[in-house]
Amino acid sequence: MNENNKRKVHASVKDEQLIQKRRNEMIRGAVTLFKQKGFHRTTTREIAKASGFSIGTLYEYIRTKEDVLYLVCDSIYDQVKERLQQIDTEAGTIENLKLGVGYYFKVVDDMQDEVLVMYQEAKSLSKDALPYVLQKEMEMVGMFETLIRCCVENNELEMDERTIHMLAQNIFVQGQMWGFRRWSLRKAFTIDDYIDLQTDLLFAGIDGYRVKK
Repeated sequence: MNENNKRKVHASVKDEQLIQKRRNEMIRGAVTLFKQKGFHRTTTREIAKASGFSIGTLYEYIRTKEDVLYLVCDSIYDQVKERLQQIDTEAGTIENLKLGVGYYFKVVDDMQDEVLVMYQEAKSLSKDALPYVLQKEMEMVGMFETLIRCCVENNELEMDERTIHMLAQNIFVQGQMWGFRRWSLRKAFTIDDYIDLQTDLLFAGIDGYRVKK
């Protein structure tokens, strides 16, 4: 996704590094509060305090409380994109696809609080904001469609577009499941166990689509 397509969140400060630093602090503070109290019951003053700065400083980096949810959404997307960019997508190999699955599941593990807050509080978003968040989800699914499509183009897999889309959706949801069900799953699995087993299950289904060589 082009950076220019991101939702613009107002900042009166011009230093981009400082903006990123303060907003990361804001996200951490806000996510903790949103989990405890919910979006509507959390005030911007509480977010400022939890982030370690004054309410005046907070308003130098955002205009509304809803801006924080945009920032949370973008931070999840950016982490997935950054991890998947480490992969040589043009190679079009099954191993690279597996690598992408593992990277994505790790992001969900690292950002489980952010993922939970986004799903819990999506209902709190305005009619203008919700489509943006849903579009970001589809763009993350699109990253996996690209990885899968490269495998098809490299003659590793034989799939039509509908199947590619369904597989990408399955990968996306299986990653989210670790975030939603981790409280139960971690009794039996580490994140590495989860990645290994889910990858085995996903690719057992994919085997039927491998090109016979």
